[in-house]
Amino acid sequence: MSRLWPFTLRGTGALVLAVTSFVVARQAGIPELMYFGTLLVALLAGSAVVLLLTRGAGEVTRAVSPDVPEVGARAEVVVRAGLRSALPASAGRWSDVVPAGLAGRARGSFPAAAAVELRYDVVGAARGIHSLGPLEVTTTDPFGVLRRRLRLGRPTPVTVAPAVIDLAALPSASGEAGGTRQTAALQLGQGADNLVARPYAPGDSMRRIHWRATAHRDMLMVRQEEQESSPAATVVLDRAVSRWSPAAALAPASDPAFETAVSACVSVLARLVHEGYTVDVVDSDGTLLVDPVEGGDDVEARAAAAMFATLTARPDDESRRVLPASAAALLGPLVVVTGSLTPDDRAGLGSTAPRSSLAVLLAVAEHTELDALRHAGWRASTLRPRGDIAESWDAAMEQGYARVDR
Repeated sequence: MSRLWPFTLRGTGALVLAVTSFVVARQAGIPELMYFGTLLVALLAGSAVVLLLTRGAGEVTRAVSPDVPEVGARAEVVVRAGLRSALPASAGRWSDVVPAGLAGRARGSFPAAAAVELRYDVVGAARGIHSLGPLEVTTTDPFGVLRRRLRLGRPTPVTVAPAVIDLAALPSASGEAGGTRQTAALQLGQGADNLVARPYAPGDSMRRIHWRATAHRDMLMVRQEEQESSPAATVVLDRAVSRWSPAAALAPASDPAFETAVSACVSVLARLVHEGYTVDVVDSDGTLLVDPVEGGDDVEARAAAAMFATLTARPDDESRRVLPASAAALLGPLVVVTGSLTPDDRAGLGSTAPRSSLAVLLAVAEHTELDALRHAGWRASTLRPRGDIAESWDAAMEQGYARVDR
């Protein structure tokens, strides 16, 4: 039956039977059929009145947990509906409109109650902000001849973040640059950076007494040096549209290659933060894409992925750089996620890798020549659109081991 047709199969049969009764009663002169047809019409009219008095307006709220699901991750949706009705409500069916950016089965039996709680699961299918709902409730009259469909509440926006893939740990060689945030109090003469004074403790050498601080504080103070290590890393996501499909600049989830690049970017961010690096994520033009994430803050790294939910490619700037100009001064780990590279792009990257303690390049393309970049010191790997990000990352890391072995 059409969604606009208010009668059920039973109701359609009753309507046809009523019309037939009137026609036959008039032509054959059988008054009993006229009474029978009138009874059927009264039944349909009474059912319509009952439906109008039940399942009136209502309020609908939704809660999504987690509130920002990732692509490929499952989230639970809890729908709470409060209905206002002049008569006791009857049972029915419900369905929630699920957008293309989410996947799930949102339908079931609607209980005969004024307040209900419904639950279902969805899976993030595409990055972006998607509208979940409205809630549609379908009820029938007690005789099952008429149906009524109500749309309750407003759609709820749901942000779907790019998928964060678990990546392998950095090679041990990169740890020489200081891969763990630490603040260590060292004894004098052990290479400390800042001279500080602290109260005397039993066992301290008398040669370490800080006489000026002792006189100033009026208590015995000793010298101590504090060494601070706050390693930094940079992730570059090249958003220049010339390296992607033109669709990448229109809307999220429009270009498979760009979607893979965004997922790779947030995955690398999560790995570097877990390793203890404070990470900046920048565009190839130098624009900061998200606030710096402190080393060791894995929760914040995951939260930062939500900031990439609506990210798209941008028009090229005049320089057409793959790396921002500030990259020349970077000494910590540098990870570049880009698309198809031209010979000029590769030539511009060749002089940057030696300055970084760990230079990684992931080129999201069907095929890109990267041998020259590898010889220049980059751990370069090709990543196919919709390809395995973890596998491409492993391939880049293994290149570094090969150079060390040789």
